[in-house]
Amino acid sequence: MDTIAAQLLSRRVLEMEESATLRMAQLARNLTAQGLQVINLSLGEPDFDTPDHIKEAAKKALDDGYTKYSPVPGLVELRQAIVRKFKRDNDLDFSLNQIVVSNGAKQSLANLSLALLNEGDEAIILAPYWVSYYEIIRLGGGKPVAVKAGIEQDFKVTPPHLKAAITEHTKFVLFSSPCNPTGSVYSREELKGLADVIAKHDNLLIIADEIYEYINFTDQHVSIGAFDNVRDRTITVNGFAKGFAMTGWRLGYMGAPAWIAEACTKIQGQVTSGANSFAQKAGAYALDADLQPTYEMRDAFLRRRDLTLQLLEDVPGLLSNHPQGAFYVFPDVSYYFGKSDGTTTIQNADDLAMYILENAHVALVSGSGFGADECIRISFAASDEDLIEATRRMKEVLGKLK
Repeated sequence: MDTIAAQLLSRRVLEMEESATLRMAQLARNLTAQGLQVINLSLGEPDFDTPDHIKEAAKKALDDGYTKYSPVPGLVELRQAIVRKFKRDNDLDFSLNQIVVSNGAKQSLANLSLALLNEGDEAIILAPYWVSYYEIIRLGGGKPVAVKAGIEQDFKVTPPHLKAAITEHTKFVLFSSPCNPTGSVYSREELKGLADVIAKHDNLLIIADEIYEYINFTDQHVSIGAFDNVRDRTITVNGFAKGFAMTGWRLGYMGAPAWIAEACTKIQGQVTSGANSFAQKAGAYALDADLQPTYEMRDAFLRRRDLTLQLLEDVPGLLSNHPQGAFYVFPDVSYYFGKSDGTTTIQNADDLAMYILENAHVALVSGSGFGADECIRISFAASDEDLIEATRRMKEVLGKLK
């Protein structure tokens, strides 16, 4: 960066880390542009197309003239559908004024950070965590406090560890279940334990990121906001990207206490205003329509999970978890730290991810961006052929590290 840029850019952007997933995806695209056959297992994006009935609903909305600005918190019909969905699927009771629709769940989280945090406030994030949590909290002026669980705990934080991290400065606790990057799913009992800890602190909020709700391989998805002792202090964030394969539609939402929803609407009104109007019509249709296509995608991801775990068993040195949701495996790769092929020495997961990209032409993401320096994230949102070939390449190049 030249001197002028360093002088003129804000400290905010200069200190902000680039998204690790987006950075690796760009590196993969750069190699592909050079003519190399790169298998990209770095992005958190379903490889399925949006179901036809949702696309048809968007086309109809266009024909019906939904091409104008939408209300800042979202179209009434979509917010009504979200209220029904929360009650039907999550045992959550919201009124229309408690729902805010945004340009993706990521914007919902950014709105919350800007609406809730002041300089000096702390926000606990359960680690491993999604890469953007950390920087979104810093963008809001807060201090991220990571509470980490390792692979031996299935990457799930226990109530005592959470309790020890709470201070008088803690404003909220943020986590995802099913989790990106680990695929771990908190059970009802585990969530109840966390809720009981938080409920003892009168001014402590919960932000539950449930974007992977429909990609859940357990018997039931449980929302922490359904527990009575934290019901009135939980913000539940969700969206359409993962469960409906609508990543490019940029449509997310939250259900929150009315005063928080109002504050987020105020911020969004000054930043982007309402989300895409015809996408919202399609989203409303999707929530009330048959979920069979979503369940078929979930079942495909489950089969791919089992295939991926089977393939990784043949790669020495990888200690894998057994994800119960999402579409990631998050193996511990510390076995390779300190090893070398004679040219490159692997010091950490960053080095290993780059080594695999440059030598096997397989794009993965280092765990450092997720708060777990000893791991890498592998997405199995890919074809069987790509998963098989990617694992073969990884085994071959990792075998050169001694």
